[in-house]
Amino acid sequence: MQDDFNPLVEETFESAHREYRRLRRECPVAYSSAWNGFWMLTRHADIERVLRDPSTFTTTVQNVVPRVAFTGRRPPLHLDPPEHTPYRRVLNRFFTKSKVEALAPRIREVAIELLEPLLAAGEGDFCRDFTHPLPGLVFAHFFHLPRATAMRIREVTEGYDLALQQANDELVKQASLRLYEIASEMIQERKARPMSPAEDPTSALLAATDHGEKLPEDMVLGTLRQFIVVGMIAPIVFLGSCVVHLSEHPELQQKLRDQPTLIPAAVHEYLRLFTPYRGFARTARRDVQIQGRLIGVDEPIALNYASANRDEAVFPDGDRFILRRPNIGRHLAFGGGPHRCAGAPLAVVMFRIIFEELLGRTSSIELAGPIRMSGWPEIGTLSVPVHIKAGRQMRQRPEGG
Repeated sequence: MQDDFNPLVEETFESAHREYRRLRRECPVAYSSAWNGFWMLTRHADIERVLRDPSTFTTTVQNVVPRVAFTGRRPPLHLDPPEHTPYRRVLNRFFTKSKVEALAPRIREVAIELLEPLLAAGEGDFCRDFTHPLPGLVFAHFFHLPRATAMRIREVTEGYDLALQQANDELVKQASLRLYEIASEMIQERKARPMSPAEDPTSALLAATDHGEKLPEDMVLGTLRQFIVVGMIAPIVFLGSCVVHLSEHPELQQKLRDQPTLIPAAVHEYLRLFTPYRGFARTARRDVQIQGRLIGVDEPIALNYASANRDEAVFPDGDRFILRRPNIGRHLAFGGGPHRCAGAPLAVVMFRIIFEELLGRTSSIELAGPIRMSGWPEIGTLSVPVHIKAGRQMRQRPEGG
């Protein structure tokens, strides 16, 4: 079968989005022979259809393109309902509004800690100096881990992501096994020093039951291993992309500084515009037609959220940042259906706080050199050199954290 696009081409900041715009118009269900062959959906409606129909499109075979799950099943993402539900039920309890807002002051402390050296130096690489360490430090608070453990997770996930982008299966396996070792240490630590299941996610997973039986420990291990990676990689490429955009639009920087109550709306528009995922996948359980193309049983399908969130049929002028879009709630930055990202509430609060502190403590942010882009399965930046000038701290901070 002839290729409709090449996922291995080197990309610039907007080149992939230009290609996806073409595909939405000319070939919305596209095929590539890369990584043993896969389909890619680019339109919002088609992706929503797949997300809402796990009986036809399963996540149990291959949950990302290229395939990387070589080292075991990891709930809840690797399971379909109802098998995934007990694990989601536990995780959901830690992402309520009250739980997330209780974590907000710690997130703010982390953001300030990482920003201060950048401001003092007046320059740096925003990804290397801020977004790379950020998730690990937040993770330490969320899971009640020593900072050293959280930063070790950060180091291993960087290697894991690099191996993914190089499609190096052996390095992916090695990094994944190291992450399993860390997750196992987390479990052993909680067994040795228990915490309340109401306060600690690892303790909650160990205490949880399904139909009167405790969750299998190997699946608890897989859940922690899954959570480690998902929470570590996305903020790097997303926040770096946002800073590139802010550097190109100093008037928007100033507007958000002057009117910080607009920041929550800006966060969601940025999530739509710079959605960091394009490789989450499902596999057809049977032959199925989408947009007139036949996808065969057992063929993997990449759900390109980044393309769907710029689909002109849903988001007019989708390549442009527009504050307060009336239908912004339809964005798929966190997926949809039964596998919608459990951590979405925490991510939104974390990004809001970061924007508050970044803009409130600076007077200008400018690019200082060429950026470096990620490859599949993410889309966004891995390196963003910046000149950054300190400014007055935001006088009136929005409530929460």
